[in-house]
Amino acid sequence: MQGPQNNLDIQSQTHRKVCAIKMKEIEVRFVDNELREKYEKLKLGSGDDIELYNRINKVIQVLKRNPEAGIRIQKRLIPKVYIQKHGIDNLWKYDIGKRWRLFYTITQNEVRIISIILEWLKHKDYERRFGY
Repeated sequence: MQGPQNNLDIQSQTHRKVCAIKMKEIEVRFVDNELREKYEKLKLGSGDDIELYNRINKVIQVLKRNPEAGIRIQKRLIPKVYIQKHGIDNLWKYDIGKRWRLFYTITQNEVRIISIILEWLKHKDYERRFGY
């Protein structure tokens, strides 16, 4: 009997968390204008650039609905470059197909949750950055 009740407790906690997120305004931003311009230039590029632009755009739409849609990176695994450059204390990864990874952080206050896109990397560069 305890198993199903525990499952119900987990579902209830998840429901409360989702409701709390829905009550807040959710935004997605780029860490700076340079990255936003890089994103905008993708739609003017070749076929691969346009495909990447469309995939990033889909990720943005997902993050607007659920900022925690990506995979949370353990604090001890966050590359120092992100901490030093952006002063973050959390890092999330969202796979953009097989070849690309998008990295973002989440900040919040009482009324707003903001996902801030830090960068996107080819899988090979992601492995280098994380020392894999």
